[in-house]
Amino acid sequence: MKSITAENLSKRYFLGAAKSNSLRDAVVNFASKRRVRDEIWALKDVSFEVAEGETLGIIGHNGAGKSTLLKILSRITKPTNGTAEIRGRVGSLLEVGTGFHNELTGRENIYLNGAILGMKRAEIDQRFDEIVAFSELEKFLDTPVKFYSSGMYMRLAFSVAAHLEPEVLIVDEVLAVGDVSFQKKSIAKMRAVGSSGRTVLFVSHDMHAITRLCSRAIWINDGRIKLDGEARSVVSEYLNELTETGAERRWEIEKAPGNETARLLSVRVCDADGKTSSSLDIRKKIGVEMTYEVLKCGKVLVPNLHFYNDQGICIFVAHDWNSGWRNREREKGTYTTMAWIPGNFLAEGAVFVTAALSTYKPLIVHFVVRDAVVFHVADSLEGDSARGDYAGVLPGVVRPVLEWETEVI
Repeated sequence: MKSITAENLSKRYFLGAAKSNSLRDAVVNFASKRRVRDEIWALKDVSFEVAEGETLGIIGHNGAGKSTLLKILSRITKPTNGTAEIRGRVGSLLEVGTGFHNELTGRENIYLNGAILGMKRAEIDQRFDEIVAFSELEKFLDTPVKFYSSGMYMRLAFSVAAHLEPEVLIVDEVLAVGDVSFQKKSIAKMRAVGSSGRTVLFVSHDMHAITRLCSRAIWINDGRIKLDGEARSVVSEYLNELTETGAERRWEIEKAPGNETARLLSVRVCDADGKTSSSLDIRKKIGVEMTYEVLKCGKVLVPNLHFYNDQGICIFVAHDWNSGWRNREREKGTYTTMAWIPGNFLAEGAVFVTAALSTYKPLIVHFVVRDAVVFHVADSLEGDSARGDYAGVLPGVVRPVLEWETEVI
């Protein structure tokens, strides 16, 4: 059964358009209508369906149309063209303070939001203590929310949206307002909401959160759907476009990095099945492949790879010393070397790979290409990685699964 059906949704805005609040404004606006006004389509012919119980991620750069889409689905904004049908109650968290009345207390706003969702007071009473406990705002519950910080607003707003059990939960990037502890709780709660059979729409610039929470993702670009599919695949394509280098780079032999001895033809990152990908599962092995042309024989050539995180910290360096080529001179020809990184080793995040080919005696670097490729490691909340069921931030450059033993003494 479909929970959301959107058909040809479009939203047009006129730049500089404003409401008339005085006679002068009315005259000016009337006169300006005679001129051609600049228009912008925040959304254009967007169509998709979301199944009941599905968790859908929506990604795209700032200004792509993501928030406009959510406002239409939340019935805050009317579309210029097209229709959207949503089955069931909708709980939305789009902006800090949306749906709150500044003069009312936190307690009163909980009941106000519940009433907006169409819930009876008895239903809200049943969940009231759980909402307050999750928000951790017991001391401020009878304080007008106009005195709340943005983080306090977010705690209460998310608690209300997630615990009043709407059939469809819509959450925008505003989770970034909260602290790390709150983000951890919120992500875990959204995962629980999705697993309970309710529908979740989640907009975020955090690609790790998207791949952890969502089975499917939609990439919106310039108001249109650019890609709709399996979350990891969509995120991979999106990240490839954002970075100057993606999961694969190739060079023509004439322009390839190198010297008179050898030249680099290609580097790529692949998943456990050998498929080129820039978004990899932390639990599975990751391959980095180099293809190079040996132009001059008589030298021992050692491929080496240098791995860095997005802060420029070296994670590790590896070279090919145990494949049988460490002491063998190379003949002319094309060679492909694959290095496999075991699963449950790297930490979550971006990994930049520098590819090089060297001779050690005497030391000669035939080519070195910094940031030749980049890939992103995504963790899971399924409980079978080093993360386990912990949804918060885990620092470190590696994240191995260790063997633990505990004895009662």
